[in-house]
Amino acid sequence: MRDGNAAASGGAASHDVAACDVTAMERAPAAAPPAGRHWHERAHAAPTGGEIYAALDLGTNNCRLLVARPHRDGFRVVDAYSRIVRLGEGIAMTNRLSEAAITRAIEALRVCRLKIDGRGVTRARFVATEACRATENGAHFVSRVAEETGLKLEIIDRRTEAHLAAAGCSALADPAANDVVLFDIGGGSTEIVWIADRPHGRVGERQIRGWVSLPVGVVTLADRHGGIKVTPENFGAMVEEVTGLLRGFAREARGANRSPRFHLLGTSGTVTTVAGIHLKLERYDRRRVDGIWMRWHDVQTVVDDLLAMSFDERACNGCIGTDRADLVLAGCAILAAIHEAFPATRLRIADRGLREGILMKLMQSDGIWPRQRWRR
Repeated sequence: MRDGNAAASGGAASHDVAACDVTAMERAPAAAPPAGRHWHERAHAAPTGGEIYAALDLGTNNCRLLVARPHRDGFRVVDAYSRIVRLGEGIAMTNRLSEAAITRAIEALRVCRLKIDGRGVTRARFVATEACRATENGAHFVSRVAEETGLKLEIIDRRTEAHLAAAGCSALADPAANDVVLFDIGGGSTEIVWIADRPHGRVGERQIRGWVSLPVGVVTLADRHGGIKVTPENFGAMVEEVTGLLRGFAREARGANRSPRFHLLGTSGTVTTVAGIHLKLERYDRRRVDGIWMRWHDVQTVVDDLLAMSFDERACNGCIGTDRADLVLAGCAILAAIHEAFPATRLRIADRGLREGILMKLMQSDGIWPRQRWRR
């Protein structure tokens, strides 16, 4: 792994934020697969009109695919896929992707390829994040994926990951807020973005004022501290580790949480799980979760309840399940550290992020709809 005490930061560099709404999922009939062409040969072909777009995000914990078509000033989802593959399992100790993890990921990517072909996708971007960029054999794995599935993965840097996540869910920020801290808790890294009013800009015009990518996520943190039996003591140790990594960026953006209507905006399995538990859902339902507001005391209540549960109790919860039961408290520790750095009374939950950001950028680059500024 890279130095666990170092964080990559974008400093004070500015970047405009685009916004679009994602419409409700629509199930369309599958198209016939394109004949005989590999996606690494045609992913960047010129648009022809009537495009079907795909975004694939292979993270440290999950493999996620989103297929969509343009719709008004946003897009309509026609297919989606998500599978927990734990690609980064054990990399904190070996700095290598294991053969078992590679096998799981390639199996999921084969399913993605079938869906991409079956939906007649013509424009796409496939990205890999921390597990591939931080390990000795990440590049070799990407080559193997191309050979075995025909999908050419792009290992994106932390800055790109942070900006795509911001583009994908910034539409959920309170338009009356002068500053928002947006975060994406991943399996191997955590991206945090400070969005603020543009100085001397038009009313409501926003930009990214700073960002940081912490080299820690739910998989790496749970690997180091344990995720099966989590006591208040090792939960506190996890919070302390993340707080240390976040300290420099917290100083840089220290005025954000004192601005009018400041709030946090979170996108990740951690925050959506917390929201599902808060809503007492028997089974996770994206339509109920995406876009809801939570008060911080309600977030804390859920975290306290999770700490009081055994592993088996967490695994039996319909919003967690066996695959996440050993990771959810590591995510809560990262969430607690972010709130400690940026105290907020409100948290907005986003079940959207990197994939949506990829789709938006592809559609904007094709001129499907104009690049928008985030305005009040």
